[in-house]
Amino acid sequence: MTTLTRRWAVPAGSGALILAALLAGLVAPAARDPLMVAAAAVAGAPVLRSAVRALSARVVGIELLVSVAAVGAIVIGEYWEAAAVTFLFAVGHALESATLGRTRAALAELVAVAPDVAVVLRDGEQVEVPAAEVLPGEVVLVKNGAKVPVDGEVTAGSGAVDESAVTGESVPVDKTAGDVVYAGTVSLGGLLHVRATGTGADTTLARIIHRVEEAQDARARTQAFLDRFARWYTPAIIVLAVVAGLLSRDVELALTLLVIGCPGALVIAVPVALVAGIGRGARDGILVKGGDHLETAARVDAVALDKTGTLTTGRPVLTDVVVLDDRLTRTDVLAWAARAEAGSEHPLARPVLDAARRAGVAVGVPGRTEPVPGRGVVAVVEGTRVVIGSPGLLAAHGIADGGAAAAADDLARRGRTPLVLAVDGQVVGALGVADTVRAEAAPMVAALHAAGVRRVVMLTGDTAAVAAEVARVTGVDEVRAGLLPEDKLTAVRELQRAGYVVAMVGDGVNDAPALATADVGVAMGAAGTAVAVETADIALMGDRLSRLPEALALARRTVRTIRQNIAVALVTVAVLLAGVLLGGVTMSVGMLVHEASVLVVIVNAMRLLRRA
Repeated sequence: MTTLTRRWAVPAGSGALILAALLAGLVAPAARDPLMVAAAAVAGAPVLRSAVRALSARVVGIELLVSVAAVGAIVIGEYWEAAAVTFLFAVGHALESATLGRTRAALAELVAVAPDVAVVLRDGEQVEVPAAEVLPGEVVLVKNGAKVPVDGEVTAGSGAVDESAVTGESVPVDKTAGDVVYAGTVSLGGLLHVRATGTGADTTLARIIHRVEEAQDARARTQAFLDRFARWYTPAIIVLAVVAGLLSRDVELALTLLVIGCPGALVIAVPVALVAGIGRGARDGILVKGGDHLETAARVDAVALDKTGTLTTGRPVLTDVVVLDDRLTRTDVLAWAARAEAGSEHPLARPVLDAARRAGVAVGVPGRTEPVPGRGVVAVVEGTRVVIGSPGLLAAHGIADGGAAAAADDLARRGRTPLVLAVDGQVVGALGVADTVRAEAAPMVAALHAAGVRRVVMLTGDTAAVAAEVARVTGVDEVRAGLLPEDKLTAVRELQRAGYVVAMVGDGVNDAPALATADVGVAMGAAGTAVAVETADIALMGDRLSRLPEALALARRTVRTIRQNIAVALVTVAVLLAGVLLGGVTMSVGMLVHEASVLVVIVNAMRLLRRA
């Protein structure tokens, strides 16, 4: 809260002195005044020091108002008012500091789950070392109930791991050889051998902690406006108090105006809500870069979604094998296709090879492989020329259609990516590969619409037919297919020019231009991805689509809370100022109401710490 942050604790001595003054006043009224002055001095000393530090930095803050009012009250003999004002101010800000600490609990929880030690295999022996001293490439043993000390890959063993601290996933995840684990997660059973890929400050957990720290200290647009407001508001209150005192010749009125004008609730209205909202998101695996991005996310009314890896699993599978040569069987077609793809690095080669392996087909290695970018592969298998890819690839090699175009069209209409196969210049079959649509994709799109998002657009580099099938299943409003990364950027800009506040959801790498251009860039499944955690405005640590509408809903809740807090603060100050000018509101009563409004603002913001 910049210069207006208060960090002192309640001066216990001032409370005891005030109580002693009241008791002494019952017996000897003359003994009460010195005790009241002493109480005001004890409670007001930290306030005065803060005011002096602020003035040395050329900042006129709330502390100056309280200090002038307390000193003035003592000068005119209003010792009770001086003691009450300083004590209430100290109590209020001690409660405020404690509550802000509570709203930062999510960060404290993240720090608490950071592992301290690791059991490393060195020269065949188990050696316990500080977690930060594990070297990349070393094998770490994670036993039942232990925290995973590094980011790494399981090389042996199996067991369930609680990943809630990192991804927000409430259900334990089973891990076996080849799976990735993250520092700070907890083994719930079994013994895992983990080869370290990220240690110390290079772990996902460390990056999350760093990002949450930065986010909770970042300035939102509303907070920046209130900071500017406070710079002229405080001097204005001082001028108002001086003018009112001169016109009325009532020093107590002027001093009361100084106290009543303290905009304490207004100053904390924004930061306490933002810290609570960002903390709630961190607990749920929603990592927000800062308050500014949270405010922008609350206004999002159009969402652009990448298809592969977002609406779909990103793991294509072979769905169809169409035989176009009566002399061959389905297994024959699959075998020729797998042998040709065995030397290819194209992503569509993997599902063909996996299907052949499951069918027990011997694949081997082709004699020669010639990839044709964007079209397919030409291979020589045991002296036989095999072409597999798009119908255009066959035409380019002078191969007659042989029913290939019709088969490819049929597969495309059903949302498959077609691969046409020709052996020795004759079409023998077609294969369909599809990226599986996530089960939660359709409910997620429906939840976005329910949350107030007016347009959900799918941006993909895939064919129009495949994209249309995914759109039909998921319920997105619009499809733009066949896009290159720069085309996705153009699509986002077109939505912005149409007046939408756009959130772009992608994997944080090949969608980087569009993510950077969108009003809010959202990275899906960002756990373990340093680029996504550092560059995305919002990073969804788990691979669950439901987190996207949850993130937007959290942003809207946070902004709604900020507006409520600002309204409470402004109404309180306005009512108190009117009460002072019209008569009836004293300095101590005004400070009591003022501190009560601070507590209302804090309690309202703390509601964000609960799940919606």
